[in-house]
Amino acid sequence: MSMKLVVGLGNPGEEYENTRHNTGFIMLDFLLGKKIEWKQSPGTKALFYKDLLGGKATEFLKPTTFMNNSGVAVAFQKEKNKLKLQDIVIVYDDVDLPIGTMKISYDRSSGGHNGLESIIKKLKSREFIRIRVGIAPATPSGKIRKPKGEEAMLKFLLGKYKDSELTELKKLSKKVALAVETILTEGKDKAMSLYN
Repeated sequence: MSMKLVVGLGNPGEEYENTRHNTGFIMLDFLLGKKIEWKQSPGTKALFYKDLLGGKATEFLKPTTFMNNSGVAVAFQKEKNKLKLQDIVIVYDDVDLPIGTMKISYDRSSGGHNGLESIIKKLKSREFIRIRVGIAPATPSGKIRKPKGEEAMLKFLLGKYKDSELTELKKLSKKVALAVETILTEGKDKAMSLYN
């Protein structure tokens, strides 16, 4: 039975905890619960945890290389476990979606996300599944208010979530969990039709 890989993107270290750019890490923590013990992966810079998800052997991964080298750990695990691209799901922050929302995507460009860019380079392919988790503030009508300019954007990405926002992410994590499970058990098309 082939292993599945669910990767959350973020930056290692306390100063990045609960920052918007660490949404991938935060989501995995919500999905798995805080009580689990992450282990250091032998051979690459990443923390991992193995579990069954929807009856499938699944490895959860947090690359600890910093965001713009995330691809190193993902490519290493793919080789080590002889994974197909469709066995890999990447969970990450997306500033083009309002907070509290998610979208499943496949075979698209990185949209300027450094972590995703690194994974595309290292896997030499865009044909893997992503769960994009919205982080942008939105007006009541749902219009996104994105920070303007590179400096403002960086400050926003590395800024910490408010408690109310973390509560919203926690609520969303139930949907993300169902989406991941559906992808692994029934495939991406079914998951997209249900959760997009």
